[in-house]
Amino acid sequence: MKTLFYSSCIFLLSVSVCAQQQKEQDSLQGTPVALDEVLVSAVRVDAQTPVTFSNFTKEEIDDRNLGQDIPVLINYLPSVVTTSDAGAGIGYTGIRVRGSDATRVNITINGIPYNDAESQGTFWVNLPDFASSVESLQLQRGVGTSTNGAGAFGASLNLLTDLVSEEANGEITNSLGSFNTRRHTVKFSTGKINEHFELAGRISQIKSDGYVDRASSDLRSYFLQAAYTDENTLIKALVFGGAEVTYQSWFGVDRFTLENNRTYNFAGEQYDDEGNVIGFYEDQVDNYKQDHAQLHWNQRWTDKWSTNLAFHYTYGRGFFEEYIDRTVYSDFFGAPDATFDFLGFPESSITVNGEVITDTDNVRRRWLDNNFYGTTFSANYQEKDLDVIIGGAWNIYKGDHFGETIWARFAQDSEPFDRLYESDATKTDFNLFTKVNYQLTDKWSLFADMQYRGVGYETEGDLIGRVPIDVDETFNFFNPKAGVTYTVNDQNSLYFSYARASREPNRTDFENGAPKPEKLNDFELGWRLNNSRVRLNTNVYYMRYQDQLVLTGAVDISGFPIRANSGDSYRLGLEVDAAVRLTDKLVWRPNLALSTNRNLDFFTLDDGGQPIAVGDTDISFSPEIVAGNVFTYRPIEKLELSVLSKYVGEQFMNNIESPTAVLDSYFVSDFNVQYEIETRKIFKSIVLTGLVNNVFNEEYESNGYMIGLDPYFYPQAGTNFLVGATLKF
Repeated sequence: MKTLFYSSCIFLLSVSVCAQQQKEQDSLQGTPVALDEVLVSAVRVDAQTPVTFSNFTKEEIDDRNLGQDIPVLINYLPSVVTTSDAGAGIGYTGIRVRGSDATRVNITINGIPYNDAESQGTFWVNLPDFASSVESLQLQRGVGTSTNGAGAFGASLNLLTDLVSEEANGEITNSLGSFNTRRHTVKFSTGKINEHFELAGRISQIKSDGYVDRASSDLRSYFLQAAYTDENTLIKALVFGGAEVTYQSWFGVDRFTLENNRTYNFAGEQYDDEGNVIGFYEDQVDNYKQDHAQLHWNQRWTDKWSTNLAFHYTYGRGFFEEYIDRTVYSDFFGAPDATFDFLGFPESSITVNGEVITDTDNVRRRWLDNNFYGTTFSANYQEKDLDVIIGGAWNIYKGDHFGETIWARFAQDSEPFDRLYESDATKTDFNLFTKVNYQLTDKWSLFADMQYRGVGYETEGDLIGRVPIDVDETFNFFNPKAGVTYTVNDQNSLYFSYARASREPNRTDFENGAPKPEKLNDFELGWRLNNSRVRLNTNVYYMRYQDQLVLTGAVDISGFPIRANSGDSYRLGLEVDAAVRLTDKLVWRPNLALSTNRNLDFFTLDDGGQPIAVGDTDISFSPEIVAGNVFTYRPIEKLELSVLSKYVGEQFMNNIESPTAVLDSYFVSDFNVQYEIETRKIFKSIVLTGLVNNVFNEEYESNGYMIGLDPYFYPQAGTNFLVGATLKF
């Protein structure tokens, strides 16, 4: 097991002298594992690049990996706020960085875009237990460096999957915990066969009842990779994916219910004629499958030239099913001038046994069937003082949206699976970038990054209620970035960077208005301190937006957050994160983010749809204080104890600073223990892991939304636990 000092060095690889001392093991270049790491080298940065970032290693993932999603595992990184619909970190989870929601956090897996092309969101529930197949990840805050997929407006998170293993190995992991949570994972690797070939894989199952009533999750996933490698070549073929059935828990609760029955779930309510709840629809679920295929070819041609070429394909399909009480017949048809096929429902009413019926209970499924495919590519040239990467990507998304009625109490002439609405969508995304790092002198290092990105989006058809949608938009963006790093001495360095980012609206934006693309100028000034006891990274940022699409606090009929252009706005902040070796056995890793997040000329609409100037207001879902803290103690070599704390300050759920739209601040602490037993018989070792979340039983809400001026909240679990055992062989 690594020593405490080595572990602390790895935790802050971005600012650590240890990273330089361990270059042969840990750098992205010139090492035995470099060909694996080239998968992400085009979108990652190192300490010589003037970009604010944090690295997270496999060892740190494994410390707490008991089935919770990746956003929850990285919750203690700087400026990160995580959310969970079911309240316990399994199922639908989300991440915000510097106040920017998940649609503005660019996610790549081995350099391949993972954000949904239309919604721009990331749905970790579709890749359950994916953390078990992640070798490392890097979170770049702010615009960061050019990447593939939608532009980063708050952060970018790139993941590298498991490296090729030299030796055969296997793992069996089982864990269980509160809310009837259990996880079962099996991993294997053949190691290198004939010194060149490897086959590795994983299968997982996670089930949980959730903290919120009926917020159950039934999740399955797989990961399989075949690799060929020699001194200068790596070819990897990967297939991975997941299937999820989760009971809907995205409605939250109103304030009265929060105070009296905080775990209540409105989803699936069924009523009698007097409006009393008499039960819940058992199939009020989200049912979705997603499969990914990636093919990577990395080649080192000379000591100076290497290339990376990748092809990818993602197939997603599924639906969410919902019981709807008393839908008015006219709502099936929408606006009077909407075009539609005959649905079999009356346009206004029917007569049953002499009674005029104007509405009907019904069950509908809302489907999404999509294909996403394309290529990414890069070429890297390196010599003593120069590092150049030229790369890009070309991706196509094709999606079908449609809804079906599978049952109605008063169906008239309708048939099961009649289409309620349907629309097709196509999105193309092409980008080219060039990145240059140049060591001008022993003290000065220069960085430049130029990206062109062209996006086309078309969709035609109708939405639920037969409301027409017709979009045909093309966007062309030029995103320059530049910066400088100054090495003061062996322990101190300073950096400054400027980055321009632009991005297109998402589908929900088009559904709810005529949005403008948003633009961002990001300025970062940082100081890195590295010595034998302290690893410190401090930075100030100023992010100035034009037409930023901010969350309004409202949600649409599908539960997706509604955004609106806010004109001019900015985020100004200070971030500090560190690793301090207090003793040979105790490491302290604090981080703090202080920020001001303001709309300068925000406006809203009155009841007649006319704009009302609101002026200078706080940007929604942007707390001014986010702090994390980790104490790790190793009394003996194989035992690790950690106390983890997180504070998130007060935040508004809309942009007009309504007193009712406040999410209260919260402070939670977790306790994590891991102990490894070397058996030397049957198994190489047994790793026992325990995690107690929310040790002090804090009642808090990490997310919410508004209906008018009425708030709805997502309550999070009180004290709960997870324990697990991993058998390694």
